[in-house]
Amino acid sequence: MVKYSLVGYDGSDASRRAFQFAVELARGTGGRVRVVWVLQVSEGGADACALMMADSGTQRAQELLAELATIVPDAADLVDVELTHGSPGDVLLSQVDEHNVDHIVIGHTERGALARWLLGSVSSNVLARAHVPVTIVR
Repeated sequence: MVKYSLVGYDGSDASRRAFQFAVELARGTGGRVRVVWVLQVSEGGADACALMMADSGTQRAQELLAELATIVPDAADLVDVELTHGSPGDVLLSQVDEHNVDHIVIGHTERGALARWLLGSVSSNVLARAHVPVTIVR
């Protein structure tokens, strides 16, 4: 039975759907949801640098909780959030061991072959390397 699901969240529609799915699953199993937002310097620019250099993560975590509350208003008691930096796939996989996660939920966004080749696919990376069940939400 799933007790602790990890959601990779980036604000996209796909990650919003993944969050909704994970909350519904947690409600059905009596579990919890861990939402992780991974900032990359190349993508996050000044925001990612500021998070890495100062403790602005607490304020952004509160903003993330408020954003998640707009998606599923009554889920706050089921959700833990973390903002961190690094490679999304590596961070998500390290969270599994660090927090005893037993299930990963990731939103999948369709990209063209060139974008997948240049940027990679977080969902493919995690699916190939995870040692816990992975659900990819479209």
